[in-house]
Amino acid sequence: MWSIASHPHPLLLDSFHALWQPSVSPDMPPGKIRRALHYAFYDWTREMPPSKRFVTWIGILLQGYAIYGGFVRSLAWPLKWPTGISLVLAIWLLYVIGAILMNWMLTSELERKTRLEADQIAARQIQQTLIPRGHLDVPGYDVDSFYKPFREVGGDYFDVIDLPYRRTLLTVVDVSGKGMAAALLAANIQALVRSVANREESPLAFALQINEHLSRYTPADRFATAVFAVLDRESGELTYVNAGHNAPIVYSPESTAFLLATGMPLGLFAAAEYEAGTAVVPPGGSLLLFTDGLTDSIAGNNPERRVQEALATPPGTTIANLKSLINPAFNEDDVTILLVKRRVDSGTRSQVAAEHPR
Repeated sequence: MWSIASHPHPLLLDSFHALWQPSVSPDMPPGKIRRALHYAFYDWTREMPPSKRFVTWIGILLQGYAIYGGFVRSLAWPLKWPTGISLVLAIWLLYVIGAILMNWMLTSELERKTRLEADQIAARQIQQTLIPRGHLDVPGYDVDSFYKPFREVGGDYFDVIDLPYRRTLLTVVDVSGKGMAAALLAANIQALVRSVANREESPLAFALQINEHLSRYTPADRFATAVFAVLDRESGELTYVNAGHNAPIVYSPESTAFLLATGMPLGLFAAAEYEAGTAVVPPGGSLLLFTDGLTDSIAGNNPERRVQEALATPPGTTIANLKSLINPAFNEDDVTILLVKRRVDSGTRSQVAAEHPR
């Protein structure tokens, strides 16, 4: 997932990465050790509101001081005060007060996060209703999809929209960031795509209008990569705009073509310029659109080659083979796959007649 937001501690994390990288094998997730170090030294109270964080730290310090007093047998070292049963009671009281304060704050935080989790589950259910699922109906083509958000909700969006004159809009969008913020922006982009599709049919118009909207109405550190492709179902011709996205693949047994970027990601500059490209999906050929969550989840040094090999598999098994490439140990992003296979008999008179019966 693209991100231009600066990391709060880039030098520290880069140092850790450089220190551990030599000992990491090629099959080990590159961020695994760095993530473990981050969790080991992470201040979990920083996610609390300032007042709760202050009270929590008082509880932690009281417990720590009680343990310290037990070791030195005094609460005012180097003086031996108090002594005897008074020391035991004082240490016990300090520890219990600290435990009560911590338990109070942790219970409050658990309640807050439980409400947040319930909201995320509801948002996931809504997002699932907005995204096409499984096998999609496009005359003359077999269209399959797969979507797996990294968190409860994700920042990927894809769509298949029927257009006039036997054409279909295929779009895949990858919003920067993850979680609820990315999901909200993805839902906004979906509404924009559907709105533009009601009055425009050119991929260039989609890119220009959505880029202008995102540049004007979203924060500066939020943007999206996208592919807008209009497919002529009869001829297999594609007209597309690739806004800084992973290059879709047009595959056939005779050749393989990559639809490279024709402009920058959406939302960076309102005056950004885009160009339209063309390609053809031949009978029996395939078009694969995907987000970087797919290639980033594949082990090895050449994930793109493994994706191409999966495209060469027999029809009906390709989407399953692509999904099997995803390694959970490497998966740190949303994964979206949109596979469009043109039937061998696509474009024949019988097919056209089936699309437009008298």
